[in-house]
Amino acid sequence: MSSTAYLNSELPGLPKKQGKVRDLYDFGDRLLMVASDRISAFDWVMPNGIPDKGRVLTGVSLMWFDELSVKNHLISTDPSILALPDGTDLNNLKGRSMVVRKTEVVPIECVVRGYLAGSGWKEYQQTETVCGIGLPPGLQQSSQLPEPIFTPATKAEEGHDENISFDRMVNEVGADTAEQLREMSLEIYSRASEYAADRGVILADTKFEFGRVDGELILIDEVLTPDSSRYWPADQYQPGGSQPSFDKQFVRDWLETTGWDKNSPPPTLPDEIVAKTRDKYIEAYRLLVGDDFPWA
Repeated sequence: MSSTAYLNSELPGLPKKQGKVRDLYDFGDRLLMVASDRISAFDWVMPNGIPDKGRVLTGVSLMWFDELSVKNHLISTDPSILALPDGTDLNNLKGRSMVVRKTEVVPIECVVRGYLAGSGWKEYQQTETVCGIGLPPGLQQSSQLPEPIFTPATKAEEGHDENISFDRMVNEVGADTAEQLREMSLEIYSRASEYAADRGVILADTKFEFGRVDGELILIDEVLTPDSSRYWPADQYQPGGSQPSFDKQFVRDWLETTGWDKNSPPPTLPDEIVAKTRDKYIEAYRLLVGDDFPWA
């Protein structure tokens, strides 16, 4: 186990874009994606991270890229194929790096929901709809939907993504692209949820990102990780309330007890919360990948 969280990669002299979790380096027609151990909640990045979390996210993504056989941006997991600065510590990058093709990113989060949770549950309680899609009356929190639904969102650089209607998505990207993305997203979700179910895991919802290379849409970014998806243990599933999940649940729950106002820098996570959260991510890896986590 890594004793400390890897919070920030440093490759001097290279153009770098930093997201909440990933550091992105530009190598012309290719990018180096480095998954740090940063963790965010309520739109804030916590001051300390979760050791090996970035390696879990990368390992789960790699498994899915292989399992799904969908065209994607992955070129290699070996960053040394790139012209890295002299003295780069490859040990720090090991297990958390993906060399990927640069694409023209589609500015839409392609969300698929199979169960009623999160912002979907909040909207349903008011209007019996999710992103404007009408649903049957009488559904409970965490109920399985009659069939999975595609609910796009805008990609926010900061703060929350905004749920939008399919019609608005058509206005943003065009009818052909919108239809193709909806079809691809629902198909991938269907296959992934079957795979997860065979391993005792419910894939409640997820979000995909796509980019275009030479006119073709391909799957990019992370895919079907515990950060981009809501995974629940099937043997504990009980509709009518929130479910235990394989993600940052312990972090959110602890923050809610601290009196933090969510508008100022967040408090440091206690060691116990860090350890419990790390265990959850690694449990998700073991269940989904079907193997022990190599850095455990």
